[in-house]
Amino acid sequence: MFNRTTFAFAVVALGAATFTVGAMAETPWQHAHPRRTEVNARLNHQDRRIHNEVKSGEISKGQAATLHKEDRQIRREEHAMARQDGGHITKLDQRALNQQENGVSAQIGK
Repeated sequence: MFNRTTFAFAVVALGAATFTVGAMAETPWQHAHPRRTEVNARLNHQDRRIHNEVKSGEISKGQAATLHKEDRQIRREEHAMARQDGGHITKLDQRALNQQENGVSAQIGK
C-alpha cells in the first residue's frame, strides 16, 4: 500500500509540522513578559509626563530632549537584557532598570 518514498515523505512532513507548532508555541522573544511589561509601562508613563511638562511650560524642549535620550537608553538596555535572557528580564535586571527610571523620574517636574 505505502512505498518507502511515501512513508519517508509522511515522516518528514509530520516532523516539520511538529517543529513548526513547537516554534509557534514558545517564542524566544517575549514582549509580554510581566517584568518587561512593567518596565516598559513606566517608560511610556514617563514619556507622557515629559510631554505634559513641556506643554505646561515647566521644562524646556532641551530638557525634554535630554530626558527622552535617557529614557531611550534605558529602553535599549532593557531590550539588550531581554535578548540575553531569552526574551525576558530577570528580577535583578528589573531592579537596575527601575533605579535608572527613578533617576529620570526625579528630574521630571523639579
